[in-house]
Amino acid sequence: MTEQPDRRGFGTQTVCYRHPSRPTGLSCTECGKPICVECSHDAPVGQKCPDCAKLPGRYRVVNARSAQNSAFAGAPFSAGMTAAIVAIFLVGFLFRDIGDQIETQFAQFNSLVAAGEWWRILTAAMLHSRSLLVHVGFNAYAIYLFGPQLERRIGSPAFATLYVASAAAGGAAAFLLGRGGLGASGAVFGLFGAWFFVSYKTRKTAAGRQMFNRMLIILGLNAALPIFIPFIGWEAHAGGFVAGLLISFLWSKTAAGKPNAKTLRVWVALPILVLSILSVIVLQPLNLFG
Repeated sequence: MTEQPDRRGFGTQTVCYRHPSRPTGLSCTECGKPICVECSHDAPVGQKCPDCAKLPGRYRVVNARSAQNSAFAGAPFSAGMTAAIVAIFLVGFLFRDIGDQIETQFAQFNSLVAAGEWWRILTAAMLHSRSLLVHVGFNAYAIYLFGPQLERRIGSPAFATLYVASAAAGGAAAFLLGRGGLGASGAVFGLFGAWFFVSYKTRKTAAGRQMFNRMLIILGLNAALPIFIPFIGWEAHAGGFVAGLLISFLWSKTAAGKPNAKTLRVWVALPILVLSILSVIVLQPLNLFG
């Protein structure tokens, strides 16, 4: 890291690697080198230094026609998950008996989770209320908006681990603090947490500031919803958001700029998934709403 003496007598300060006279708090999300605002190049996630921005080997070239044909191009997990939750909703909506059976077997009933069926905190993320179309609509649209770009950037395995870990954390929070339920909101809020961290880090750039302001609005609106719609499980939202935020923070500390970053991201996110499941198994007696 490039540093220079702080003339005010407070040790050293980080400066741009191309402009040593300019103190900065920004860094390239690819190689980690400190950069000033002038040297920052906005990327799909974060910002790049001039060197990384011009290296063709650092990113994938996406065919323009393919990108126009599908927003899910290069994001198979986002596409598959969106299709799956919509398909399950439609089957349950069109065939009520089958829908009842699916909910009985896979929804998060806290009494059954407390009895040992911990896996319901994960399977519930595939189900949505059949009496509220906006429930599945919001989550599917949120994955469509926030999933593909992130998945293309960090890789499908890492994205899948982030998604599932956030779903598990949301389910664990709904078990320990709430009344159970169903829906992909925990996983979706994990994506919100990841984007919130990225936008906060890049808020000094034009794109980062725009994204940060957008995330503040989205989070503010969702924080207010439980006031007007009491049955919304804010606990799952909070659990998923914290998981996504924590995973992104750990990625920035352990994987950013590493040649094996995509693999490292999987191994960093995996313990959050495991700990969420273990918290439900170990802390079952603390649930008060089963």
